[in-house]
Amino acid sequence: MNKSWLALVLLLVSNRMIAQTSHMLSLQEPPLGGAITISSSSLEENEGNTYFAEAEKNEKKGDYDEAVTLFGKAAFEYNSAKQFSRYGTALMRLSNVHYLQSHYTEAEQVVLNVALKTYSKIGSKTGQMESYSQLGKIYLASNKLTQSMWFYTQQGILAKQIGNNNAFIESVIGLASVKIKKKEYIMASRDINRAELLARAANTNQFNGKIKEVRSLIPTKTAAKKKA
Repeated sequence: MNKSWLALVLLLVSNRMIAQTSHMLSLQEPPLGGAITISSSSLEENEGNTYFAEAEKNEKKGDYDEAVTLFGKAAFEYNSAKQFSRYGTALMRLSNVHYLQSHYTEAEQVVLNVALKTYSKIGSKTGQMESYSQLGKIYLASNKLTQSMWFYTQQGILAKQIGNNNAFIESVIGLASVKIKKKEYIMASRDINRAELLARAANTNQFNGKIKEVRSLIPTKTAAKKKA
């Protein structure tokens, strides 16, 4: 599937979704027992689930082009079924496959022009936070450091608002990574130390590997100077 064509399809789908959800007051999905909703959307939802599962399989085996196509199809079906949280999830996974291919412009556009607007429209702070994290990662990889720092900061702000400690720690590590690329090693060290303290306070070791990896990027002389 041509990438520019896929991007256009997703933008059109997003516009259609916004029109459909102008009346929505929350992120709640339709009740599972609602006969009218199920009769009108179950086939599309099932199609979305099938595409999504196949996309995951292709992503795992490294067939990224096929994964892009299938995540795009899953997103379309979820939108048609009015399963908007799943629609957002499919878009985020689509963006991440583009990221894995180093297609940073495509990865950015899916999140910035579709997923983030979707989450904002339906009022999902968690979705917005995840979008900010993804954009921070994309801009870091593409060396757009000012943008990356801004989105990691926004991620941290929302993580605090909704009480997601792990996401806040991720944002601090992200900021440290940006500062290392900017050669602001002293400030990066402070962020890494802060992330380490936060992880210890949260009694989690899931960030140990990432903290060690990011810390290793700081020149040895700078680290020694800081200790002195």
